[in-house]
Amino acid sequence: MRDEKRILDALGRGLLKEFPNPGRAGCPGSDVLKRIASHEMPLTEAEKWLDHLTSCSPCYNDFSQLKVTYKQRRTRTFLAIAAGILIVASLAGWAFLGKHKESFIAQTAVLDLRNRSIPRGIEPNPAEPAIEVNRAATQWNIYLPVGSSEGQYDIRIVKPSGEILFAAGGTAKLEDQITSLQIPGGLSSSRPGRYVLQIRKTGSEWSSYPLLLR
Repeated sequence: MRDEKRILDALGRGLLKEFPNPGRAGCPGSDVLKRIASHEMPLTEAEKWLDHLTSCSPCYNDFSQLKVTYKQRRTRTFLAIAAGILIVASLAGWAFLGKHKESFIAQTAVLDLRNRSIPRGIEPNPAEPAIEVNRAATQWNIYLPVGSSEGQYDIRIVKPSGEILFAAGGTAKLEDQITSLQIPGGLSSSRPGRYVLQIRKTGSEWSSYPLLLR
């Protein structure tokens, strides 16, 4: 194929020089050459000009330049389309990741009690700010106060009236100097408002914290 390409290149160089036509006798217009070079003209229509192209150096030169321009324009169009597809794919990817990130954030609630005191009893400290939790969360990650030990814990959410809204239990584990407890959420159908979060190590006294469900 390399030998064939060299032969065709040599023939092309010959066509550019060996058939001068200074008067441009019988030459088609530039529009015809452009349509042939860009494959816009049907072969049946272009066939009548093929003999002239191979026997007129000026026309062959114009045709060659038009063909190069056509290939460059097609390459630019292809690259522009590819770039557009890449941009759309990237935006779709970011949107997909963002949607799933938002979904993850909405499904997981973190209750950080590490810097809070451990108030004993069923009444929370009124000076403590309320812990805000999304009702739609399907899992609660509770970081227990500093110094809390591992083991089995009881959790419950109590209404202002004292009625228990939700109760669960789980095992707290110490990892990276954080004692944490994971429990399933189940408050999506509850009303937003103020409640009391009560936590205790099984068998010990309750500690109470103000809770705000959003």
